Amino acid sequence: MAFGRLERTPGARPMADIVMTPLIDVMLVLLVVFIVTAPLLASRLQLDLPQADAAGDPPAPSAAVLRLAIDAQGGLFLDEQPTGLEALREAAVAAAAANRETEVLLRADRAVAYGSVAELIALLQTAGLTRIGFVTEPTTALASKRQR
Repeated sequence: MAFGRLERTPGARPMADIVMTPLIDVMLVLLVVFIVTAPLLASRLQLDLPQADAAGDPPAPSAAVLRLAIDAQGGLFLDEQPTGLEALREAAVAAAAANRETEVLLRADRAVAYGSVAELIALLQTAGLTRIGFVTEPTTALASKRQR
């Protein structure tokens, strides 16, 4: 028997560097997902808007825009956030004081009574906002929803 020295070959050394390429790929995929989904989350409030045929392309909104919505139960939403009449009056007065050309984009559910919309318009006008636009749903989009 030979009692010689057995030589072992050293194994692979552990990798001490972090590979950045897969991490960058994952971050770019997440960035694309957020870019695609962000516009879809812009309007969470679901309203059954009345249909109307527009005369042409909608005018470009001005720099100062106040987005107002009324749901079927009569709840008021200012920029997608629930609000009350007094808070809306204060916001309208502040917007009119900042810029007289502030445009109000009003989305009212089809089930809202006309009187409620008229009272809201009167509130906006007494606050000093006269540029009020009604947001409707195009008839072609409504027809395609009903076919589904």
